[in-house]
Amino acid sequence: MALFKRRTEGKPGEWYYCLKHARVEEGPECRAADRFGPYTSREEAAHAMETARERNLEWETDPKWHDGGKRGGGGDEGADGERA
Repeated sequence: MALFKRRTEGKPGEWYYCLKHARVEEGPECRAADRFGPYTSREEAAHAMETARERNLEWETDPKWHDGGKRGGGGDEGADGERA
C-alpha cells in the first residue's frame, strides 16, 4: 500500500480534454498521459484537438525548426548548412 496517494482531482474551473474518452472533463479524471490541459474554460478544452492540429502545423512549417531535409551530420555546420 502506498503511503502517499497522488491526487487526481483538479481545482474548480480547470478543464481538460481526455484523449482516451474523447471528451471534456472538469478536473482531471484520467491520467495525465491521456489528457490535454488544464484549460480555463469548457469551450477551450472542447477545441483542444483543433488547437493541437494548428500548433503541429505551425511547427511543421516553421523554417526555424527545419533544415531543408538535411538530417544528422554532426559536423561544424552553420545554420545554412555550410561548413565553418
